[in-house]
Amino acid sequence: MKQDKAKVSVVIPAKNEAQNLVLLLPRLKEIEGFTECIVVDDGSTDNTVEVCEANQVKVISNPYSKGNGAAIKAGAKAATGDIIVFMDGDGQHKPEDISRLLSELGNGYDMVVGARSKKSQADSYRAFGNSLYNTLATWMTGHQVQDLTSGFRAVRAEKFREFLYLLPNGFSYPTTCTMAFFRSGYSVGYVPIEAEKRLGTSHINLLKDGIRFFIIIFKVGTLYSPLKIFFPVSAGFFLIGICYYLYTYVTDGRFTNMSAVLFLTSIVVMLIGLVSEQVTTLMYKDSS
Repeated sequence: MKQDKAKVSVVIPAKNEAQNLVLLLPRLKEIEGFTECIVVDDGSTDNTVEVCEANQVKVISNPYSKGNGAAIKAGAKAATGDIIVFMDGDGQHKPEDISRLLSELGNGYDMVVGARSKKSQADSYRAFGNSLYNTLATWMTGHQVQDLTSGFRAVRAEKFREFLYLLPNGFSYPTTCTMAFFRSGYSVGYVPIEAEKRLGTSHINLLKDGIRFFIIIFKVGTLYSPLKIFFPVSAGFFLIGICYYLYTYVTDGRFTNMSAVLFLTSIVVMLIGLVSEQVTTLMYKDSS
C-alpha cells in the first residue's frame, strides 16, 4: 500500500444504524492503514452513540437529522487525516476494501470510488437509475464514470474540502463531489467492489428520492457544463419552431405567433446556458 505515510481518517455517516455498526466497527478496527474513525450520528433515536462509544470511535452527534450530505461535511471538517475514506454505516461497504482504495489513490489519483457491480444494486429500479446517471455523467465529462452515486470513496482531504460549500445536505453528495472533481481537472479513479446486503430498511424512498435523483441528472449538467444541457433544449425549441413555421406557411401562407414564441424561447434558453457556463467557470476558477 503506497499511502502508509499519510494519515487516513475514516468517516461514517449514520442514522439509526446501531444494528449494522455493531457488526461493522469491530471489523473496521481490525483493518490497518488508518489512524482515525469518526461516526457522524445524524439524529439517531436508537443506541448508535452507545455502540460507537463501546468500540472507542469518535462520535459527532447532530441534535436532529440534517441529511447524509450534512453528516459528510461535518465529518470532513472534523477529520485530521490527509486522506479521508467515506463509507456508509449500513454495513454494505466492506472494511477490507479500504486498503484497495488507498492503494489506487497512491497511483496519482485525487479521489478513488468503490464502483458497485450490477448485482450489488438493491433492486432493478435503482440499478437502472444508477446506469442512467453513469451514462449521463460519462457524456458530460468525456471520462468513463463507473459509479456516480457510490458513497464508498477515498479522497485527498485538502481537495475535497474545496467543494464543501457545493455539497447538498441530502443523499446526492457523491454526485456533486464527483462532478466537481472532474470539473476542476482532478483525477478520479475506480475500484470494483461487491456491496453486502444491509440489515434493516433503507432510508431511501423510491418515489420521493426517485424524483430527487431525476433532478440530479440536471444538476450534473449544470455542475459540469451547463451548455451541454441548455444547447440541446434550445436546439429542440428552434427545430420545433422551424417545423411549425414550415407547416403554417404551407397550409396558411403566414408566420404565426406560436412560431415566434418558439424561436424566442430558443434564444432565451441559449442565453441562460451561456450565462450559466460563465457562472460555472467562476465557481471553479480557484481550483482550475
